[in-house]
Amino acid sequence: MTGSGTSVGETVPGPAVLAVAGRVERAVVVRRLLAVDRGEGGLSSLHVRIAAGLAGVTERTVWRWLAEGREGRVEARPRQGGFMVGDALWEVLTQVGGNVAELRRRMLRAQEEGVLQRWGVEAVPSLATLHRAIKDELRAGRVLQAARAASGRVEPSRYDRALAELGFAEDADGPPVVDGPDAMPSGTGGEERHGAVKAAASARVPGGVRLYAPGARLVSTRQVAGVVEAVGHTAAARGIGCVYGDTGLGKTVAVEQALHLLPGRVPVWRAVVGVGPGLPQVRAALCEALGLPSGSLTHRAGPADQALAEALAEPGVLFLDDAQRLSPPVLDYLRQLWDSPGCAAALVLCGAGSERALARAAAMRSRVLTWHQVSRLDTEDVPRTLGLFHPVWEDADPADLGRADEQTARGNFRTWAKITSHVCAARGRDPGAGVDRDAIDQACARLGPYS
Repeated sequence: MTGSGTSVGETVPGPAVLAVAGRVERAVVVRRLLAVDRGEGGLSSLHVRIAAGLAGVTERTVWRWLAEGREGRVEARPRQGGFMVGDALWEVLTQVGGNVAELRRRMLRAQEEGVLQRWGVEAVPSLATLHRAIKDELRAGRVLQAARAASGRVEPSRYDRALAELGFAEDADGPPVVDGPDAMPSGTGGEERHGAVKAAASARVPGGVRLYAPGARLVSTRQVAGVVEAVGHTAAARGIGCVYGDTGLGKTVAVEQALHLLPGRVPVWRAVVGVGPGLPQVRAALCEALGLPSGSLTHRAGPADQALAEALAEPGVLFLDDAQRLSPPVLDYLRQLWDSPGCAAALVLCGAGSERALARAAAMRSRVLTWHQVSRLDTEDVPRTLGLFHPVWEDADPADLGRADEQTARGNFRTWAKITSHVCAARGRDPGAGVDRDAIDQACARLGPYS
């Protein structure tokens, strides 16, 4: 399976991968490239690609630096005053998925707490100034590692097909329903009903997804589109991908949808690991996921590893959720499996903090082809998304929803699912009550002191 313009054997990490460990200064990069250029082997595009990753800029920018370096200008020209985005602030921008408004909100909160200086900033600029400074950095070639779905690249109909392939019951007015009411006719017999319930249970997203409110629907968002693109590319290139982001943003659900979008002939294996698993436990989980006789193999490392390597020679995708639980030795074991000659499978790691776990395993980190950070819901997208998520929000005031998102949910879909549950419960007690600001505030108050 290959994607357009993708080499199946490509394992060289791109710029966004190598830039995870930090940025190397322009002068250092140019001097090293010039030294290689003067050497016996000469300079190649691979050198430039690696240098771009280390510097956190595009390859085109490195080629421009190199041309200027050959003319004698190695150092960058000093910028002419104005607000500049330093490394610490750029890291925060990456964490918020490139959302400049959210970045400024965090800066304002840090200013109120008196810790703004930790990001190398003395005062919070206007939103327009912040946008300008970030655009200047991007035009200068700096890479923003927060991946976003390209506009128009993924059609909504593809998401509908993916949701249908998940096997959820179809609701007449919208996308398939998760945790919805039992749609079984009242005359259904016991055996038929039991079989249908088993089928519905098996159709749930592997690993579980709890939406808390009857009638809630799984919604395809821009964040899901980004994950679909990232996982699709990783599978096509037979590489390793890491999907990360804060808790409650829908990473696992989005990866499951992406996996169901793959052609049906591509096998998908799901390995489940416990908390702080050792190597024997991970080996057993892999054997079970790949359909190998784990009971007879896991106590013998040699035969088990050989059997796993042979199984991974088949093109497919192994999905491992909660990868932040894995220790560096376990990650290095996975790296050795993927370095085995003939390995044709892709590996998708997912979890809140999984990128930090990979950062502690340098050899594995360097082999990750695709890094994708799942961002929060944008405040302006909340009303439309919630209207699709549950009918209870269809008549709510968008201003009230925006206020609740700013103060409580902060773009976290799991938090909104909980708020939806409490609003539905209130409507159940008083069917005539509307979903006004007071009702939303009461639902938010039920989330406790840690919301």
